[in-house]
Amino acid sequence: MSATVTDNTITSELAALLDKQLVATASDATLRKDATAAFRAVGLPAAKAEEYRFTPVTRILEKQFSLSQPTPAGQVSRVKDYAIAGLEADSLVFINGVFSPADSRIQDTTALTILPLQDALATHTALVLKHLGQYADTAADAFTAWNTAAWTTGLFVHVPDNKIIERPIILYHLHDASQGQVVTATRNLIVVGRNAEVTILEKYDSTGASPSFSNQVTEAVVAENAGLNLYSIQHDAGQRYQVGTIRIQQANYSRVNTFTFTLNGKLVRNNLQLVLDGEGIESHMYGLYLLTGDTLADNHTVVDHRKPNSFSNELYKGVMDGTSRGVFNGKIYVRPQAQKTNAFQANRNILLSPTAIVNTKPQLEIWADDVKCSHGCTSGQLDEEAVFYLRSRGIDKLSAQAMMLYAFTGEVLTNVKNPVVKEYLDNLISQRLHKNF
Repeated sequence: MSATVTDNTITSELAALLDKQLVATASDATLRKDATAAFRAVGLPAAKAEEYRFTPVTRILEKQFSLSQPTPAGQVSRVKDYAIAGLEADSLVFINGVFSPADSRIQDTTALTILPLQDALATHTALVLKHLGQYADTAADAFTAWNTAAWTTGLFVHVPDNKIIERPIILYHLHDASQGQVVTATRNLIVVGRNAEVTILEKYDSTGASPSFSNQVTEAVVAENAGLNLYSIQHDAGQRYQVGTIRIQQANYSRVNTFTFTLNGKLVRNNLQLVLDGEGIESHMYGLYLLTGDTLADNHTVVDHRKPNSFSNELYKGVMDGTSRGVFNGKIYVRPQAQKTNAFQANRNILLSPTAIVNTKPQLEIWADDVKCSHGCTSGQLDEEAVFYLRSRGIDKLSAQAMMLYAFTGEVLTNVKNPVVKEYLDNLISQRLHKNF
């Protein structure tokens, strides 16, 4: 990856900071040291780097942040204002990247292990080190390398074999930038045993006028015949910038459903990578982004079919207004041995403003010959005839547009199975559509 002189400068400054933060006695010290070396080698993406050419994260870091400046302690006095009302769940709260036990609620740990990752590294060292840093590739992405070297907190979940966890687990990531800039690096590790199942949600909110940046990596291992439902609800306000990477490793007959809802924020980059390393796997990836103002949302997805007889389905939808920009880059790989693969991908977009932009690039790379694969993308405006029909029935223009957009988004929302989460998202999306569009 090429880099400009400026890119090299900020890379060197950050690498020096990572070296300074390294604790030689930490149980993951070797992993962090190797990640720092990988960060130096890869460097933050330059302006013309293909994977980030629509998402100028490096330029934003240069202009908006002083990476050596300490992050202030958060002062979120009413955490419940950000909670999903009525959701019965174990909850962990992180304020400015620091775990807040006083605001967290973990009711039952007899059936599974839920811990801040730094605590799990001390008490479940062998299990954590078996998986930590083994899937998210530090050599391929500077932000993954940065996170691996510098993470300070996050979540560890271990679901033992044959355990079905009915209560979801939710992580509240709250950024309070009222006292200055916020920069956080959080790390999650999820291990789901054989024949087990769990649902995990992450919700992002922010307050304050100063900019905030989060660099987050989640690694998940889903064993044979296990299930994982993973939600990301991004509803930040103000100057919130976020780069998140999720890497999920699936074994035989496992089931994964991912949901990514980007509803607010300044710049959001979502890297979602699924490795189907077994037979009989079923994977579904759903995404919805509602963008207005000058928000930028970039979804990069990878589905890697490595073994035969598996199925993946991907549906991402976007609505863009103002001068917002949506980016979708979806890759599907079908390896030579992955015969009998079914893989489908669709990206559909509606642009409400002549100044809104979408850049979409679906990709298929197939090395097997006995497969069923398809991909496609569409971008356009609302159907004016349908809007006219609704208006002829006495519905005003804004309400008619909102009804059309609600129907458009419903194809993603209908796949949410938890009724409380579904109602929460339904209300949030409905309010956004009526308020902004």
